[in-house]
Amino acid sequence: MQKININHEEFILDYMARQATSALLYRHKDTTILASVVVDLQATEEDFLPLSVQYAQRAYAVGRLPGSFTRREGKMEDFETLTSRLIDRSLRPLFPKNYAYSTQITLLLLSHAYESDLQVCALNAASCALYLANVGVEETIHAMRLKEKGDLFVAGSADKILMIEMQASEASDPLSEAQLLDLLKNAHAHIKTQCALYTEHFSPHRKAKLQIPEEKPLNPHLMQILSTRFRPQILETMSLMAKSERGAQLEHLLEYIAHELGEHCLTELKHALHACFKELLHQSILEHQERADGRGLKQIRPIRIDTNLLPTCHSSVFFERGHTQALVTCTLGAEGDAKQNFGLQEASPTKERFMLHYNFLPFSVGEAAPLSAPSRRELGHGHLAQKALSCSLPQNAPVIRLVSEILESNGSSSMASVCAGSLALKASGIEPTALVAGVAMGLVFDGNKHAILSDISALEDMQGDMDFKIAGTTQGVVAMQMDTKLAGLPLEWLEEILEQAKEARLAVLEHMQEAAQNMAINTNLPTTKSFHIPAQKMSALIGPGGKHIKDILQRFCVQIDLDKASGLVTVRGMQEAVTQAKEYISQALQLQNLSVGQKVQAFVKRVVDFGVFVRLEAGEDALLHKSNAGDLDLTSLENGTPLWCEISKIEQGKVHVILA
Repeated sequence: MQKININHEEFILDYMARQATSALLYRHKDTTILASVVVDLQATEEDFLPLSVQYAQRAYAVGRLPGSFTRREGKMEDFETLTSRLIDRSLRPLFPKNYAYSTQITLLLLSHAYESDLQVCALNAASCALYLANVGVEETIHAMRLKEKGDLFVAGSADKILMIEMQASEASDPLSEAQLLDLLKNAHAHIKTQCALYTEHFSPHRKAKLQIPEEKPLNPHLMQILSTRFRPQILETMSLMAKSERGAQLEHLLEYIAHELGEHCLTELKHALHACFKELLHQSILEHQERADGRGLKQIRPIRIDTNLLPTCHSSVFFERGHTQALVTCTLGAEGDAKQNFGLQEASPTKERFMLHYNFLPFSVGEAAPLSAPSRRELGHGHLAQKALSCSLPQNAPVIRLVSEILESNGSSSMASVCAGSLALKASGIEPTALVAGVAMGLVFDGNKHAILSDISALEDMQGDMDFKIAGTTQGVVAMQMDTKLAGLPLEWLEEILEQAKEARLAVLEHMQEAAQNMAINTNLPTTKSFHIPAQKMSALIGPGGKHIKDILQRFCVQIDLDKASGLVTVRGMQEAVTQAKEYISQALQLQNLSVGQKVQAFVKRVVDFGVFVRLEAGEDALLHKSNAGDLDLTSLENGTPLWCEISKIEQGKVHVILA
């Protein structure tokens, strides 16, 4: 057993899981994670990296029993899925291009202290375990989280940035591109130091190096034939794939060329065709500044926006950008509709009052497949869009559920969800602090040349070297997520990417602002009315076994929340039904009807700069403005202090009183 201590992290080697290719026990304070890497030495024939990452939590890590009926951990929680994706996206670019061995990285949370950042700990443990496995990954990486004006998660190597996730605290106060770059520079300086320490301490303990077969060179004669004789067909296929995420066109082309050449070795032909396809795409972009769909490098696709096209929804927005379509609906709920969260990463239960659910429908890419449960990709895309929009909500926002249905997809569907979601909030009568637009940026790199692409299509995502999703307002960035196929990006490229993304984002926001100006707020919206009743009458409202309250719910089709301690009654539903339900409750409980000139006893509820809010015996709230308080010293008042007042006016249901 070997212990390695690096700053606040401890790594224990040759202790647990010794049958794995490599394993280590990671500790940060009282948080303990077992990280293992297992490599199957039977090479696969697939043309993608066979890497799988799974982060799993155990309830015993925080001294709990699982909440399921069987009292056993079940399907992965969203946090586990998102953390697995985060680790995968950070490590995947480090593998050699010709790596063909199925590799499983498992992170098992055994003990958790809430002061530790689980995602940071899990990624650092995975990085060191992978470096120890010695499978061709020659760099260590380090992750860290910064909390300045939001949440910035950065993972990088000693030389480059590999992965970024970011969310601003407030859309009204986003991070400017310059501020973001400064934070990334500071983060990378720390990452560089940590990576050097990892390499120094772990190098002596690496396993015997895995012998990876050298990449077979492509047949130059076959490449020559493809790039000359079949060049028109390849370029035509490229233009078709610029309009769809489906790779069927490339398969048809492969069959056609194989038939024309009488080629029986389809594997060799397939590799050569993919290489030629990518080479021609990169050549067109880098040398001619022209993309497969004819756009310039900075040009975004045509945009169409339709609002409130679904009459019975609280709001709906159809957003189309090129060949990507998102239909986003907004549903407003009551307090009881909030989602209850009690994951292991949370010390106490929380309520999720804003939800965004992203559905990638098979027909959006022309696939004949049934609907199924959300995939890892769908959860990740929805989470990113939710982060981008949550910071734009006003403080008094109700419980909200946005659902994004992807009806057609050719890249940037998560960012289309952001654009449509921001407008759907506004169309439902909620006034976001700022409109938020999202755009996906791409990168093509070849030798010493690189080009940055705005609003990438699926083809440019698949054949390019980066997918950088950035969401923001006119003032700055509120959320982003960077993935790269390269072994990281230098900081000077990030500055160029952020500036070009800003230009694209502002262009999209112009279309959104125009749509917002011409938008009619849906009249089919719920409303909420809150009032107080004497606490001793709460049992009469509820009735024996809840009989009375159930009758009111069924009769008026409303939702009612009760606070027995304070006597607060909150009624939610359509406006007419809410008014009728409130009147019915008042009559049933024989609550006092208020009138101007009436003298009532009030109790201090809250003192503010311009006066004091009071609660009347009838259960209503009222305002005693400081100009009507006479010589009364408002600053000396405490909650519950009784006052005799006179009702001076009642306007739109709001009661104003003067000191009697």
